[in-house]
Amino acid sequence: MTGVAPGVDTLIVGAGHNGLVAGACLAKAGRTVLVLEARETPGGQLSPADFGNAFSMPLHASARLRPEIVRELDLARHGLVTNDSETPYVAPLPDGGVLRLSSAPNDTATLESIRRLSAKDAARWPDFLAFMRSAAAFLDAAYATGMPRLPKVDWSNDGLPLASLALKLRRLGRRDMFRVIRSLSMTAVEFTEEWFESEALKAAVGALGIHGVTIGSMSAGAGYVLVHNWRNRGGLGHRGGAGDAQNVADALVKALQSHGGRVRTDAPVVQIVVDGQRAVGVRLASGEEIRADRIVSAVDPRRTLLGLVGAPELPPEFVWHTQSIRMRGSVAKVCALTDGRHGLPEGTVVVAPTLKYLERAYDAAKYGEVSEHPYLEATTAGPVVSIHFQFAPYALRHGDWSTLRPALEH
Repeated sequence: MTGVAPGVDTLIVGAGHNGLVAGACLAKAGRTVLVLEARETPGGQLSPADFGNAFSMPLHASARLRPEIVRELDLARHGLVTNDSETPYVAPLPDGGVLRLSSAPNDTATLESIRRLSAKDAARWPDFLAFMRSAAAFLDAAYATGMPRLPKVDWSNDGLPLASLALKLRRLGRRDMFRVIRSLSMTAVEFTEEWFESEALKAAVGALGIHGVTIGSMSAGAGYVLVHNWRNRGGLGHRGGAGDAQNVADALVKALQSHGGRVRTDAPVVQIVVDGQRAVGVRLASGEEIRADRIVSAVDPRRTLLGLVGAPELPPEFVWHTQSIRMRGSVAKVCALTDGRHGLPEGTVVVAPTLKYLERAYDAAKYGEVSEHPYLEATTAGPVVSIHFQFAPYALRHGDWSTLRPALEH
């Protein structure tokens, strides 16, 4: 069954936050947009798990959009509630105590908590926060800068944004400019050792350098991941609660609809139809084919190009490069519905006692195994406890997830 969706010139595959933002922006620009989503509800990773009388955190506990997206789409008018309150960042200590941190400047409770471990580290903490704010701001500016199209660069159009980014780097000052550039290629061990002497504090901060990626505390580039995660969270601890992520998805859907766009759920796309080396439509699992002038995919590049488009439609060298994209997922998310007496403090609780502990947890992932002593990060939403578990490789060397899942859950 083939058809053209009435009044639609743009199809978007996937109604996660990327697809919804793209759809809302295109609809605002005058395009007639239809977003196709395989699940029953839009939102993708923003959609929390429903326990009937409670909701778990989604995959990413912090759900925040770039401020310019919020302004451009006027999401406040569409019901977006911004929660900028940082939750405490809590790391249990081997002696039974806790290290309780906040990225708020001059937070006396944080300074006292650090001082119990090291007076020197407490004295350096304000300078560390100032550096992290500068580094995160530079990374944010880099993310907002359009990169030139390689290999041919149009310097008349692309040169000004790059020059503006370089100027922002220079404005950090000579010392911080070089420190920011150096830090991005560092390991988490090198990064934290430049600032602190307490192992517990180094590990708690260094955990952000491996959070969500398949690297260890001794892997190059963990410094970049640390700054990236700090920038995304706005500090150490997550911001907002379980309902905030769904609030983002709801506001994006309303923004899309306000400009005439539509979302169609229960519509899994199985193929992007190509005719004469041009994408002309999509085919759904039901066999229905929908045509449109423009196809946008919010699915990952390997699945989009090799799965939905198909290798036969692409140049061989391009296929080879696409196959080389590394996608080594190693995070498991465990959600538990309790009676409310879980005993966890409010905030972001991390199990990361030492940097060597984090590296050993990663060692298991190198060999396709689940960590026996994992890096954990727990967040709570009422009676629901959501646990971020690293490392649990998607591709296991021995066994499969149908047999290993019960052991991980218990």
